[in-house]
Amino acid sequence: MSTSTSRPGRAIVALLVILIAGASVIFLQGESKIRYGLDLQGGTSVVLQPRIDGTSGTVTAAAIDQAVEIIRQRVNSLGVAESEVVAQGSGINRQIVISVPGETGERVVDLVGQTAELRFRQVLAVGSAVEAPPAPAPAASPSTSPSGDAAATPAPSGSKLTKSAIRGSDPAPAATPEPIVTPNTTAVPEAAADPAAAQVSDELSQKFAALDCTDEKNLVGGGDTPDQPLVTCDRDGSARYVLGPAEVLGRQVRGATSAIDQQGTGGWFVSLDFNREGTKKFGEITQRVVSLTAPQNQVAIVLDGLVVSAPRIIDAILGGQAQITGNFTQQEASDLANVLKYGSLPLAFDRGEVQQISPTLGSDQLRAGILAGALGLLLVVLYSLFYYRALGMVTLGSLGLAALILWMSAVILGKNLGFTLTLAGIAGAIVAVGITADSFIIYFERLRDEIREGRSLRSAVESAWLRARRTIIISDVVSLIAAALLFIFAIGGVRGFAFMLGLTTLIDLLVIFLFTKPIITFLANVNFFASGHKLSGLDSHKVARGTMAGRQS
Repeated sequence: MSTSTSRPGRAIVALLVILIAGASVIFLQGESKIRYGLDLQGGTSVVLQPRIDGTSGTVTAAAIDQAVEIIRQRVNSLGVAESEVVAQGSGINRQIVISVPGETGERVVDLVGQTAELRFRQVLAVGSAVEAPPAPAPAASPSTSPSGDAAATPAPSGSKLTKSAIRGSDPAPAATPEPIVTPNTTAVPEAAADPAAAQVSDELSQKFAALDCTDEKNLVGGGDTPDQPLVTCDRDGSARYVLGPAEVLGRQVRGATSAIDQQGTGGWFVSLDFNREGTKKFGEITQRVVSLTAPQNQVAIVLDGLVVSAPRIIDAILGGQAQITGNFTQQEASDLANVLKYGSLPLAFDRGEVQQISPTLGSDQLRAGILAGALGLLLVVLYSLFYYRALGMVTLGSLGLAALILWMSAVILGKNLGFTLTLAGIAGAIVAVGITADSFIIYFERLRDEIREGRSLRSAVESAWLRARRTIIISDVVSLIAAALLFIFAIGGVRGFAFMLGLTTLIDLLVIFLFTKPIITFLANVNFFASGHKLSGLDSHKVARGTMAGRQS
């Protein structure tokens, strides 16, 4: 005999704990509204056009489809949101349209819109966002060498040290106080420390001095030729960089994850895993720059021509695994890991204008969907009250409790996982009303069968539950399997339908075990039901004349 059978009070207490916990989470997170999807509230949309300039790959249907899949992975990695990533048009006019629900879509669009191939470049010089006005010199100093080497390395107007560092993650090095660079016992001659420094020509120095990273037109990106040095800004426009040629490409990154130091001392970090080719090339660049002075001991992570991060190299990394550490927040670490993991696309894209899109269905369709659901629910309630009389009140209470738990779940998932409710999701919830009603019918009809066989109500409640329980579980498990398969293999709105169907099916099991069965056990001790009153729904004469209205185990 189950715990809920012998001690129904425990089940009720467990249910109250769940409700109080859900209400507490909603109160603490400060949000009590369900988030709606694109079809119900609109959102943010951006068009990505393949770049045709000789530096991008060939625009083919296969390349576009591959880009769509990678961008969809980026979007999905940010949470369970009803976003849309689709390809439109044909040939060289084919483009990708990304639509993200809600007002927070700007961050998602910014992340997935970075579509050029990821590249790792050595930092040759770094400075503030804009060249500062030169200070008056007290006297001319003839310190320039005849060969013109003084102009070989730009003199930044405001030196900026990156907050992050990169070190090998296997094996883990001894703790090193940042920002100290791991020393090398062999002194490196300043003039010949790094051949890449010789590539900082007068032309690059002039571009560096003229670059204004406070100007938004310089933060668009693009123009990143892998075998040439690059003068560019970081993504937030706070610093300028002179970078060497690309030495490691995004396709050579096998994986990237964000995590937090379990000891609580290092904060959030990003773990990198390179393939065989990437391991070799990354080992070469880290060996070369580890002993250099700042900023040439930094390796910039460049996406679409803009610097995402420029960590210092703490030690040579030869094993193909590394960690990027720094004062990262959870969101910063997650975004950087997503960029590294999904940064390599077969094409480069130009991002079109970001627009706010209006709901595709509108409030009229939303009201129609809610009305349809309400009418279906009303018919179920009326049928229960007509056929089961007072026993139907248990159905009404169970459905109301299920609706409350569903609302709590949608609010909590929306805040923490990005869940959004769409019209397809509403359809899934409406279908689940039938599944929940089916569970009641199975139990109530089994209960009537036991009474018909001459058992008392108290005895019938327990024996009927033991027989009906298995049928209810099997029925709900079948629905859960169907919902899981739909969610895994489908895309778009069908996934919203599957997710809501699975969620409501789980809630059905929770309600039937923690509320419906315990309440029936309590009612068996009430004389109104135990005596078989004609309005109780358990009238012995009515039951004897009744017919089966549901599945039996």
